[in-house]
Amino acid sequence: QVQLIESGGGLVQVGDSLSLSCAASGRTFSNYAMGWFRQAPSAPGKEREFVAAISWVHSTYYSGSVKGRFTISRDNAKNTVYLHMNNLQPEDTAVYYCAATLYDVGRVHDDYGNWGQGTQVTVSS
Repeated sequence: QVQLIESGGGLVQVGDSLSLSCAASGRTFSNYAMGWFRQAPSAPGKEREFVAAISWVHSTYYSGSVKGRFTISRDNAKNTVYLHMNNLQPEDTAVYYCAATLYDVGRVHDDYGNWGQGTQVTVSS
């Protein structure tokens, strides 16, 4: 198992940028594919929405709603994955979760077995 702790959330204005971090501990971080998901307040009963993912060889994947605005990256020396978010919009408001898997990069919740506690991002208009 790997333990994940997200940070960097907050309240921003439309068009602002924000960077999230996810620090991992417990196992060899470089062996894990990492993902970011989000849960919007308007969808409490729905599965968490895929945002972005990065493989252990640094291949990156994005949802259509964030492609071109968000960038996922990882620093294996720091056991950390990042999500850099630009041009934030009200619909980006959500709790953002970091996730890890020892298998191939996935785009759905069940592809990941390790999750952080989440960090709130609120975009105000």
